[in-house]
Amino acid sequence: MGLNFSRRNFLKTSALVAGASTVGGCTSGPLTLGKSNMCGFAAPKIDKIRVAIIGLGNRGSAAVQRLMKIADLEIVALSDLREAQVKKSNQLLIDAGLKPAKEFHAGPDDYKKICEMDIDLVYCCTSWEYHTPIAVYAMKHGSHTATELPAGKTIDELWELVETSEATKKHCMMLENTCYDFFELNSLNMVRHGVFGEITHAEGAYIHTIVKYISGETESYYKNWRLDENTGVHGSLYPTHGLGPVAQCMNINRGNQFDYMVSMSSQEAAFSEFTRQHKRPDLLRENYRGDMNTSIIKTTLGQTIMVQHDVSTPRPYSRIHMLQGSRGMLRKYPREEYALISDHDGHGWLDEEAKNALEEKYKHPLIKTMGDIAQKVGGHGGMDFMMDYRLIYCLKNGLALDQDVYDAASWSSIIPLSIDSVAKRSASLDVPDFTRGNWKTNKPLGIVDVNPKKLRLHDTTQAKGQLNVH
Repeated sequence: MGLNFSRRNFLKTSALVAGASTVGGCTSGPLTLGKSNMCGFAAPKIDKIRVAIIGLGNRGSAAVQRLMKIADLEIVALSDLREAQVKKSNQLLIDAGLKPAKEFHAGPDDYKKICEMDIDLVYCCTSWEYHTPIAVYAMKHGSHTATELPAGKTIDELWELVETSEATKKHCMMLENTCYDFFELNSLNMVRHGVFGEITHAEGAYIHTIVKYISGETESYYKNWRLDENTGVHGSLYPTHGLGPVAQCMNINRGNQFDYMVSMSSQEAAFSEFTRQHKRPDLLRENYRGDMNTSIIKTTLGQTIMVQHDVSTPRPYSRIHMLQGSRGMLRKYPREEYALISDHDGHGWLDEEAKNALEEKYKHPLIKTMGDIAQKVGGHGGMDFMMDYRLIYCLKNGLALDQDVYDAASWSSIIPLSIDSVAKRSASLDVPDFTRGNWKTNKPLGIVDVNPKKLRLHDTTQAKGQLNVH
């Protein structure tokens, strides 16, 4: 891939740009012009959301258990390459007294048959290579789509998602659950209230020792597909857990945007050590990904963002989640802490009493409304259910989603851009403007909430075996 690969079909389309129509006051980018701006787009209300879940590994099977708690939703199709996984998830519905879903387990092209059904939302939890094809096919056949991360692996795929969402007026949301974790929600609320002043720098990461899963020591990744994804490429392969929440705080695609980035990777050592200790030389592949990748992004407003990726080194889990501004800062790992100019001597953090008072004052409305229920249902401490509930709530009530296709594209674009930058000795690369200039006038993400009366949950008295979340 060359330095210009971030402009899809650049040579083919550059001659058209000068005469292109404008969208939101700005000249449109590559390919089809004049499509809908999906930032802030609200689709028609859906009284009962019919959902198909494709991919029933760890993420997909857990999604079934969460989504089945929502009464204003019906899981109508379940799909996986393994018949046993499909039947296992369907049995959960049956045991709860719900209508069983239609089963699909014939092969990887089953998603086409599913998308051709009467479906409102296709919920994709497959291996990475299928995320874009399934999302595009779903939108073209009339369904909104929510896809596990990353939304796409190449810049071309990401442009395809954007163009398809705009052309079909169907939502395409990347399921970035960390945006709904409690500390991150509170962080966003504090930033919106100016607690930390003008934000100048942020850090996010995915530092998570998952070599046992990648190596196939567990059955987390069918046929070791994640081992394949980590071979032959050097870059930030899973950036959005750390990047998504800070991007929202910095109003990316909504008054601000990623401008350019650089990336570099360390040598590989930790996975080799793991294979030696576990006597698995068969797992060690030539050109396996370097242990630590560090990418730096500059925004158009002048801020910097550091994003790190390391899934091999024996380190405690961390997404960092650090924001610093002119009046103070916060960070989540290794412990949740805040520092403010008015209370800071340059050597410490707010004490526990002041920390608790700050968090209580700026507790995000979603946590007040849904926090206890989300923690009961579960999913990474409740953030997974918070994400699902908010997604379904917006679809049912005809509201704009908290994450749109431009977020999915821009956050995911760091993967191919970082790979290209690393290959070119940390060359600086422009990040595509997937909004085609609309970021200048798009409104920032608000501090959203839900009204539980507008989206019902199942009660154990009505559906046997389901958690009473009222």
